[in-house]
Amino acid sequence: MEHSIRLAHISEDGTRTQTVYDHLAGTARLAGSFAAPFGAQREAEFAAWLHDVGKYSDAFQLRLKGGPKVDHSTAGAQEAWVRQHLHAAFAVAGHHSGLPDGGSPADDPGDATLFGRSKKPVDPYDGWQEVTLPASTPPAWACADPLSLAFFTRMLYSCLVDADFIDTETFMDGKAAPRGSGADIAALRDIVSAQAQRYLRAESPSPVSVQRNAVLRACLEKGAHGPQGLYTLTVPTGGGKTFASLAFALEHAAAQKMKRVIYVIPYMSIIDQTAAVFSGLLGAENVLADFSNAEYKTVEQDDLTPAQYRQMLASENWDAPVVVTTAVQFFESLYANRSSRCRKLHNIADSVIIFDEAQTLPGDYLAPCVSAIAQLIQHYHSTAVLCTATQPAFEPLFRRFAPELHPQEITPDAARLYEVLRRTTLQDLGTLPQEEFAARLADHPQVLCVVNRRKTAQQLYESLPAEGSYCLTTLLCAADRRRQLDDIRQRLKEGLPCRVVSTSLIEAGVDVDFPVAYREQCGLDSLLQTAGRCNREGKRAPEESIVTVFERAELPPMLFRTAIGATREALMNSCDIGARETMQNYFDALRSLSGETLDKSGVIKAFEKGINGCELPFRTVAENFHLIDQNTRTVYVPFGGGAALIERLKAGECSKKLYRKLGRYAVSVYEPHFQKLYAAGALLTAREVPVLDEDSAILNDMSLYSEMTGLTLEPEAGKAEFI
Repeated sequence: MEHSIRLAHISEDGTRTQTVYDHLAGTARLAGSFAAPFGAQREAEFAAWLHDVGKYSDAFQLRLKGGPKVDHSTAGAQEAWVRQHLHAAFAVAGHHSGLPDGGSPADDPGDATLFGRSKKPVDPYDGWQEVTLPASTPPAWACADPLSLAFFTRMLYSCLVDADFIDTETFMDGKAAPRGSGADIAALRDIVSAQAQRYLRAESPSPVSVQRNAVLRACLEKGAHGPQGLYTLTVPTGGGKTFASLAFALEHAAAQKMKRVIYVIPYMSIIDQTAAVFSGLLGAENVLADFSNAEYKTVEQDDLTPAQYRQMLASENWDAPVVVTTAVQFFESLYANRSSRCRKLHNIADSVIIFDEAQTLPGDYLAPCVSAIAQLIQHYHSTAVLCTATQPAFEPLFRRFAPELHPQEITPDAARLYEVLRRTTLQDLGTLPQEEFAARLADHPQVLCVVNRRKTAQQLYESLPAEGSYCLTTLLCAADRRRQLDDIRQRLKEGLPCRVVSTSLIEAGVDVDFPVAYREQCGLDSLLQTAGRCNREGKRAPEESIVTVFERAELPPMLFRTAIGATREALMNSCDIGARETMQNYFDALRSLSGETLDKSGVIKAFEKGINGCELPFRTVAENFHLIDQNTRTVYVPFGGGAALIERLKAGECSKKLYRKLGRYAVSVYEPHFQKLYAAGALLTAREVPVLDEDSAILNDMSLYSEMTGLTLEPEAGKAEFI
């Protein structure tokens, strides 16, 4: 059949053209293949065939020759709308501007909602009839309830926009970009399996080694033979959790014929550490670390190496066999509405997803997070593993969203494991004056002290001997935190004096090993995480490795009071803080005492209101769903490598690459702290440096920043619960 010569694209040099029909056909092939793992191939093809039919219009053909901008998306959305394919209508309407809110029947043609777009006049697009739309019906489960309908729509949207990007990119470049170049899952499974066998053959008779290998064997066995679904992996710190969970994931992905493993980490500060371990084992070409300060995101386009270029491409849609990312990136993408954030979503389907340090998922957003995990397991051929030393009590939430999902514990005997891997002894010091407590810390040649306030950390640090003392808080920029952690590990290894005062940032995944530790009164999960940084390798007797809980004379920050109360309640009938029942009691008490809604931004309620499917509020939810509190502002510090970058900013340079590089020299502060710095004349804002946005500034008084303690202002401004 001969097709029309209506054009979709003209190459930049003007020598090549792509017809609308060819672009629609290429996009449909890709979109259908992306949606096949969750049974929506035909529906994705349907949306793809319609997404650019507006380009058949004379107005768009004129646009290609330099004419005015044209809305070419609404025509296809209206075609899907009249055929009652609402999923496709949403996806097509938003394939450039983002998934819209559904709105209501009262919306006007000028409104940006789907109802408004359905009434909007469009330029005639005669000629699109050469397209034959495939017969398609969404899977029954996709329309079973508003949450499933919204999730399916977003996944369909992901398939469409990724296919559209790739087909357009291939035409414009004249060749396919180097995507999908990693090894297959079975080959990576074989690498990890061989390493696992080496560990098992080298087993020493020590109880710790025996139990670590018991965990590893359980992960290999359950991974190879367990069904797809929901798992927990409860292993105390030092139990080999990271490697064992990777072994489970690759065994399971190979057995279930899944495409990738996604490792979700709570904090950006430790993502490099995990990605480096995986890359060293599996090969850097097979591991994608997707976070804002990844090296390939801070290099100018022309300076990218071939390997960095492939990583940059893979980060756009997570087209890699092993992905390491943050919880913020993972969950905010699942509730995003923009194409740049949503391209990757279809590649979360058909994956094993490991949630490292699962207890750190924010309580205010647990309901939408758990709902998303349940959707992925139930309908998108995914397996999820909640991996932690302090397993949170998520079962009631999973029962709410997916009553048929029952978590399976991978560890064969968690209680025995905790007993054997117990490497510390806890004691309660009570309350001491700060001067006396600082002297106690100074008496230890090597000690870790974790406190609740950044101000407390700075004050205690000032009281310690200068040699080998460190202060780790988020008042340090990332570059200085990383440098300090490298120094700390080296001094611990060499047996040199090393006294560290830190906020809770050291508790999740930071690999350090102190002979003794102190923890200011806190939640039970935080206490156990601090204990995991003491005698981590089990080289000392538990009786010699003391973790001391202490109180300060002043009241704890409001942020911690509920967790402290929950700890006391959980321990009323149990003296074993490591027991799973104790942790269950703790998390139950925490939710009871806090009265948290579990859905701060009202995601679940917002989607449940979209009963008829047309009124789903995609844009509104995306704007409000932020796992990290947004009421902070950024201060860029011209220290070390940051000085030259800030000079470029002052000179008027403004690019994503520059801002990503600057991220290593940025400190986030709350509004009152920002205002006090500004009042002191210590900041340059957009008034002096126009390329800055209103939420950022440059530190102009370096006497207020120390490479050891970070950003200061005397007296310190801001919330008492700075951590």
